[in-house]
Amino acid sequence: MAKKESSGGTGLRAPSRRTAIVVAVVLVVVGLPVLSALLGGFERTGGGDIAVVRNGGFFDNNRIRQVIDPGSGRVWIGLYSKVHKYPAQQRFYTITSNAQKGEMSGVDVVTVPSSDGVNMGIEGTLYFTLNQDHQSIRAFDDKYGTRKFRGAGGKAYFPYDGDSGWSAFLDQIVRPVIDNDLRSQINSFRCAELVSSCALVQNTSAPVRPQAPQQGGQQAQSNNGNIAKVQNAINTSLAADLESTLGGRFVTNIHFNLVRVTLPEKVQDAVDRAQAAFAQVSEAQAKVASAKAEAAANKARQDGYNKCPTCARIEELKALPQGITVYAPGNPNGSLLPQR
Repeated sequence: MAKKESSGGTGLRAPSRRTAIVVAVVLVVVGLPVLSALLGGFERTGGGDIAVVRNGGFFDNNRIRQVIDPGSGRVWIGLYSKVHKYPAQQRFYTITSNAQKGEMSGVDVVTVPSSDGVNMGIEGTLYFTLNQDHQSIRAFDDKYGTRKFRGAGGKAYFPYDGDSGWSAFLDQIVRPVIDNDLRSQINSFRCAELVSSCALVQNTSAPVRPQAPQQGGQQAQSNNGNIAKVQNAINTSLAADLESTLGGRFVTNIHFNLVRVTLPEKVQDAVDRAQAAFAQVSEAQAKVASAKAEAAANKARQDGYNKCPTCARIEELKALPQGITVYAPGNPNGSLLPQR
């Protein structure tokens, strides 16, 4: 009986199909994660982002590994590292009654009392830039990048979770500081010093003169000057208060632009009614002045006619219609005879 020759004459058997399947499974299970980790070990930033990289390997700690500046090329960040990207360009936080444009959903106005107790709605925009100094951004990530903040919809986000996470951070940490500064500054002014029409309905012992709110030049300049004072004071106090509240100089180039100061709805209605009443008074006064002027003109005209009867006759002839040739002032049936 003939013996079966071994493959290739070497005495080694060809690998079985089961062995090949096992090897393929091992390569898939082990090789793909390794390949994915190697490819994921590179990172880069766009022109508007700065990134903080933290260790994240199986045997690594979670400390900050490096900082990647805006607009970088692709750099090696290690296997399984975590990247926290923050905005590097100028950002803004808007407070407005326009539900389409505010940072918070719906109508968002800061309501603070003036020194004379009138609740005033403040609308404005805060402009700022995140400090990109490496030590500062590392401290910011340690302090705020390791915790979540609740957004408007109730969901919690990290500050680096896109626009939703950044807005949630601003709403919970920065917004209270803005509100407090606005309250402190607005409380040092009376309502009429910021909104001139407020003088129409304020409680005063002296009667309000109708022309007072219309002394536009000086009153408007006074209001604008006071609003500028509020802005300057807020810009100064916000920088110090944000640094104290955040625990570091994490934001720079702070500027608050006060856009509008509004009155409560009932107060504004009272102002509108007062302005309408003053408009009626002004209209009546104008009619009286016009009647007085007309009467004075008629008296002056009559005095002139009394002194010059001939002048009166001349004026009468000038007033006659064209085509009249006979003037009979004593005729009881008519003083004018038409031309035949």
